[in-house]
Amino acid sequence: MHGMLATVLSPHAYAQAAAVMALEDVLDHREGGHRDRHSGDFWTVLFGTPGGDDPWGWRIEGHHLSVNVVVADGRVSATPFFLGANPARVTYRGRVVGQPLHLEEELARELLDRMGPTARRLAVVSDSAPQDIRTGNSPRISPSEPIGVTPAQLGKPAAELLVDIVRFYLDRLSYELADEEFAQIDPERLHFSWEGSLRRGEGHYYRVQGPELLIEYDNTANEANHVHTVWRRHSGDFGDDLLAAHYDESRHTVVRGMAQNG
Repeated sequence: MHGMLATVLSPHAYAQAAAVMALEDVLDHREGGHRDRHSGDFWTVLFGTPGGDDPWGWRIEGHHLSVNVVVADGRVSATPFFLGANPARVTYRGRVVGQPLHLEEELARELLDRMGPTARRLAVVSDSAPQDIRTGNSPRISPSEPIGVTPAQLGKPAAELLVDIVRFYLDRLSYELADEEFAQIDPERLHFSWEGSLRRGEGHYYRVQGPELLIEYDNTANEANHVHTVWRRHSGDFGDDLLAAHYDESRHTVVRGMAQNG
């Protein structure tokens, strides 16, 4: 299972995933063992036959980890991609010892600082944060009304950092796969929004939206020490776009073959 993850994920994202799994034992100890959590409680499902002409895929899933991979016609899809962490931070005398999703928070805070007060008023759309990522575990998502601030409303340094945040989430995949995903992003059509407190240690949430992109981050539970993050694509989750293209091409091939034989 770890070999499958390490093949598809970038080195830093694989380290994050491994840390998230290891935290299950830490959380189990904090809870007094009442829920019997263990770092081995992650499961693999294989769909189809690897290496053949037909689409195939796999899923690795457990508490705070969900990686979904579909392969079709030489292309790879890997959303939804969910990572969470509880505890989000482990500290010693106020200093952080472990925080696997550290940059997910820090890059967004840096963006808020870099954009300045005028743009920040557009970006912060609510003083209260939702209790979790809004898409939850919905198998499919629909495009929602974009809210927040756009690159055109940001200065160049802030606009570049917004793109960097998107790239950071996409770079959870191996770099070749991430390059393919990033090529489909229109940076000018991104929106960034923040909800909740701007103070560290208090509940907060942010979202990055694009025509084929949704990134959500939420840290509200357990006194803002329990993070959920997800990267999704509106038409491509679970390989929907790849599978549709594959079967469409298959129908065309059959029709052409019948016409030629007729």
